[in-house]
Amino acid sequence: MIASAKARFSAVDVALVIMSFVWGLNFTAVKGAIADFQPLTFNAIRFGTSSLILLSLLWLRERNISVRRKDLARFVMLAIIGNTAYQLFFINGIALTTATNSALILATTPIFIILFGAALDVEKVTNRIIQGVILSFLGVVMIILGSGQTLAFTDQSLIGDLLIVANPICWSIYTVLSKPMLKEYSPLKLTTVTMVIGAVPLVLVAIPSLSTQNWSTISANSWLGLAFSAVFAIAIGYVIWYTGVSRIGSARTSLYDNLVTVFAVTAAWILLAESMTVIQIAGAVLVFISLYVVRRKSRHQEPKA
Repeated sequence: MIASAKARFSAVDVALVIMSFVWGLNFTAVKGAIADFQPLTFNAIRFGTSSLILLSLLWLRERNISVRRKDLARFVMLAIIGNTAYQLFFINGIALTTATNSALILATTPIFIILFGAALDVEKVTNRIIQGVILSFLGVVMIILGSGQTLAFTDQSLIGDLLIVANPICWSIYTVLSKPMLKEYSPLKLTTVTMVIGAVPLVLVAIPSLSTQNWSTISANSWLGLAFSAVFAIAIGYVIWYTGVSRIGSARTSLYDNLVTVFAVTAAWILLAESMTVIQIAGAVLVFISLYVVRRKSRHQEPKA
């Protein structure tokens, strides 16, 4: 039994909420920009720009952009899984399935992070974390189904669904395996090095798209959307994510990923005049409750699940 509990939200939690808000807006920004940009072109410029920004910040802050030779292989592995593979799976998957299917599948990210973290013994999984993940997932399900859109797992969407399933798996591996490295490297350095390495294949794959892109038709709003995504959603957002993993653990940080759905729906409601139902509002409340559940403070130690 828990004798008493009180919230123990910190500056890291505030930063993660801001990150989730930015990622929620990012859906609208990317959706608008992709109307003018070819997807591979957009990703190449976005990650190339983010890499340059982070390299500059890393040099200004730490005056050192190198890593230990013995760790280089791990950095390459994380970069390929968390940046290159993730982005390629997402771009190709979203084109072959529905947005509703994608949102529901991506909401399983905290579940995969818990499973990988426990399997690799990287992080203890408490009953409270499991409760929070269940509440968060149910909240996202309510938000998605409350929109009135139906899930459509058909033969036609199967390939796209499988590609999207690879996203939470990639992100979970990226997050869990990076935690031990955060004991030796700052969140900024880990984010920067993995992003720079991961951006190289993305640019190479995008060369045909870059050569055929019609640059004259790209609107100012699309360029602004790309800049917002590159600077805030990718460069700053990824650093905040790794800071959360370093400070409060990967499982607790992962719950803020589902908060993105809340802000995405809210942004669409405000900016795109889309409707919001009572069920969606209840789902959003459930996601916030899940954050409280895992971040409250108790006098007695919880048993490991």
